[in-house]
Amino acid sequence: MKRLTTSHKRQRGVAAVEFGILLAPMVLMACGVAEFGRAVYQYDTLTKATRTAARYLSQFSPDDVTYPTAAAKCLAAYGNSACSGQPLAPGLTTSMVVICDRVDASGCPGQSFNNVSTYDNPGGTGTPAGTVNLVAVRITGFAYSPMQSFINVAGLTFGDISTVMRQVL
Repeated sequence: MKRLTTSHKRQRGVAAVEFGILLAPMVLMACGVAEFGRAVYQYDTLTKATRTAARYLSQFSPDDVTYPTAAAKCLAAYGNSACSGQPLAPGLTTSMVVICDRVDASGCPGQSFNNVSTYDNPGGTGTPAGTVNLVAVRITGFAYSPMQSFINVAGLTFGDISTVMRQVL
């Protein structure tokens, strides 16, 4: 009986020591998962922002003198056409938003936006059914800013996030 009590005394505190050893890696792993989730959330927010701005611009003709390029950039960066409030993602500015259309495609080299052939021919012959004009909204150079400073992902810059839609003729 005496042997049993002495072995219990030796085991006292072992669980606390094991917990202390495992606590640091577990907290680091939980923070890493949270940062990864936040990065995916910000990427998704930027994707939706480009989609919203492209949808907005698809209703206008770029030949029109009231073509709302500035409003579309504000819509992509701030979620409204007045550039008011907080940006949709920390560090996002209107200068990161590039708009390309049939009038100005300088921000999208190698892409065509004027009279692009469509192949949605119901006959299925593989010949062009017609042409459309396109508009693209791109967010470029967005750098992710982490919540925790001890996880060093501050140099993470997302690739270009772009949405292309048909535009009115």
